[in-house]
Amino acid sequence: MGFTGFDEEDGFLADINVTPLVDVMLVLLIVFMITAPMLQKGIEVVLPESKSGVVTSTVEEPVIVSIDQKGRIFVEEQPVHITRLVEVLMPRLNYRKEKVVLIKGDKRVNYGLIVEVLDLLKDNGISNVGLITKEKRSDKKRR
Repeated sequence: MGFTGFDEEDGFLADINVTPLVDVMLVLLIVFMITAPMLQKGIEVVLPESKSGVVTSTVEEPVIVSIDQKGRIFVEEQPVHITRLVEVLMPRLNYRKEKVVLIKGDKRVNYGLIVEVLDLLKDNGISNVGLITKEKRSDKKRR
């Protein structure tokens, strides 16, 4: 007859109302879009400033090597001694299409340590290495 959801031949129709599902998915999408930039890999360090600005990476998930003010080295959040750095990095890079390592060095750390890490990576075949900086604010923006 004229009832919705009822078919005279087969009985009840099992149509799913997707409107509430779409509403929930849109809310989740907005929540993840807002929180995703806040998620940060590696440990907290004071980054040096650069005039070149922020360069966006095309790599989905690069491996982050952080060096804090005291010279401690971390792969993501895991503390690592410099002698074991490559040993810890290689398993993380082996399954990735692009083997990219980003170094997040504190601006107060000894520059020689960053160069030592760069040399160590290059000597072990990891040549796609970048440095993470923050955009330098001009004097006009500070006022």
